[in-house]
Amino acid sequence: MTPRFSLYLFTAATLLSHAGTADDTFTLDPNHTDIGFAVTHMVINKVNGKFKEHEGELVINDRGRLTAARAVIKTASINTEIQARDDHLRSADFLSVEAFPEMTFESTRVRRRFGKNAMIGKLTIRDVTRRVVLWYQLKGPITDPWGNRRVGFEASTTISRADFGLTWNQVLESGGLMVGDEIEISINLEAIAEE
Repeated sequence: MTPRFSLYLFTAATLLSHAGTADDTFTLDPNHTDIGFAVTHMVINKVNGKFKEHEGELVINDRGRLTAARAVIKTASINTEIQARDDHLRSADFLSVEAFPEMTFESTRVRRRFGKNAMIGKLTIRDVTRRVVLWYQLKGPITDPWGNRRVGFEASTTISRADFGLTWNQVLESGGLMVGDEIEISINLEAIAEE
């Protein structure tokens, strides 16, 4: 058997062994998904909130590795537990939810950086798109008591709200700003495999 023919057989066997395998798509479970944020308030404290309406998908390959993700978040679903503040955040000063009802994330690549899992993608808020890096952990998949395959996903990142045109602020008597520029984003979710 010639080396060239051996290489041909090896290549063919490799292709056949992967035939029929495909990446699996997992859909976000809205009952077990939390997309939260924190921002500095008047220099001395942090305000926490979350978005309650969202949808999205994770794509996982046959080796159990995350390869892609996308998400759509309804901006009007912002909730900090204080109605007046939420109304202000929905206004043109911040998210302008009537003009921009959704913000989106779409991954462009997944890699290891500094010994951690990093998902690089495009985040769009108020029609402004910026590159962001999500540091994440993927857990599972497991099979739940109802026979569904599930994964868990935890991620975090920090963005500058000014990068997205969210520049409203007030100067305090002390010289500090009412609202900090950095927004810490945290994501904890479960997703279910599409059958």
